[in-house]
Amino acid sequence: MTPTTKTIVLSDGREITLQTGKLAEQADGAVELRFNNTMLLATVCSAKEADEGVDFMPLTVEYKEKFSAYGRFPGGFTRREGRASDYEILTARLVDRVLRPLFPSNYHANTIVHILMFSSDGVDAPDALAGLAASAAIAVSDVPFEEPIAEVRVARIDGKFVIDPTFEQIEKADMELMVGATYDNIMMVEGEMDEVSEDDLIAALKAAHEAIKPMCLVQKEWAKELGVAKREYCHETDDEELHERVRKEIYPKCYAVAQAGKADKLWRNEMFQKAYDDFMETIPEEEREEKEPMIKRYYEEVQRDAVRRCILDEHIRLDGRKTNEIRPILCEPDYLPYPHGSALFKRGETQALATVTLGTKDDEKLIDDVLRHENERFLLHYNFPAFSTGEARAPRGVSRREIGHGNLAHRALKRMIPEDNPYCIRIVSDILSSNGSSSMATVCAGCMALLDAGIKLKKPVAGIAMGLIGYR
Repeated sequence: MTPTTKTIVLSDGREITLQTGKLAEQADGAVELRFNNTMLLATVCSAKEADEGVDFMPLTVEYKEKFSAYGRFPGGFTRREGRASDYEILTARLVDRVLRPLFPSNYHANTIVHILMFSSDGVDAPDALAGLAASAAIAVSDVPFEEPIAEVRVARIDGKFVIDPTFEQIEKADMELMVGATYDNIMMVEGEMDEVSEDDLIAALKAAHEAIKPMCLVQKEWAKELGVAKREYCHETDDEELHERVRKEIYPKCYAVAQAGKADKLWRNEMFQKAYDDFMETIPEEEREEKEPMIKRYYEEVQRDAVRRCILDEHIRLDGRKTNEIRPILCEPDYLPYPHGSALFKRGETQALATVTLGTKDDEKLIDDVLRHENERFLLHYNFPAFSTGEARAPRGVSRREIGHGNLAHRALKRMIPEDNPYCIRIVSDILSSNGSSSMATVCAGCMALLDAGIKLKKPVAGIAMGLIGYR
């Protein structure tokens, strides 16, 4: 393939260059992204067929920074890159959250997106470029994908919005957001700010989206010029008569469970499972093994639709609340006798127990990433054991989800720590029961535990999660 190049010009004149056809030729799609002295290589490889029994999108996004990119040796005895750092995991999650919903719902082939940083001068933040590089690699491949995306960081510095600011500029910002979007819609927002108004937040989102739109257009034009044809696939077998029968027989039962408005999650799960089991009993025993994957897929679709319609039609949620009501809240500070600070926060069936430990400079965490080498004085660790959802599953170390959710709570609280705070602070949030919004329960429990430990926060902080259920 002859190398081809596309250039994106930012509003301040800086240029992002995308090239394909030169590196990683055997990948399904590969794009080299250059921005000043930063170079990323994004590749996508997707299996031709789905594994048997897979009814979801098995997507893995990996982001890795080479120490040589910044002229450094890795630490440790082996002097080579090891497991992903928290920063690399968080960057991969930012990309994953935007890409995942845009694969066709019936595409189940194992798909791996790799993003590698091969060069950086430490001036520009590479995480803001990773989403664009990944999407461009998919755009020039034959892997099915609904719409190209891009991600940008928007920061407000001295009252002005800056797209993809440098590390130095980020330090001066009172608002810093990462936004992922298609040409038409915003897909993901994450960031932090110094108590800004709703109007300011909306203005930042608009500024980010305006910068993203031309990036999406370039990818569409590029794919058209290259004559990209998306692959044909057939990962699902369907039986419309069975589909209609599942809907007719199970939908009323699922709707009734949703309409009951009981707060007991375990009861609801049992009732939903009973509706499924009762239907399976009506299938001849010799046909069950063959039809079960199809029935399960249809059942999950019907259950989702029933719950959704109940919320929209009856204006009540699964646990009986109205759409604008929150769950009962219990706050209990000073819950444990010996930690420096502790608090129990309970919202409905979600329960977080947070502890605070105060330390000295010797307790600071050394950050030894490729582009970041410093000490961290405010730590927040989030633990989500399997028993919190009633699962019989052995622990297997810290998950990416735990790192990601801990980061959300960390960003919510860290700007409220006074500048003259003399302590190194570690918050540990253990989720003891979960029925949604456990990261925001961590914000609430963590805030109370900090106050219990005697930290004079600038202001108390609370967190809440929300979602949009729209008409279709």
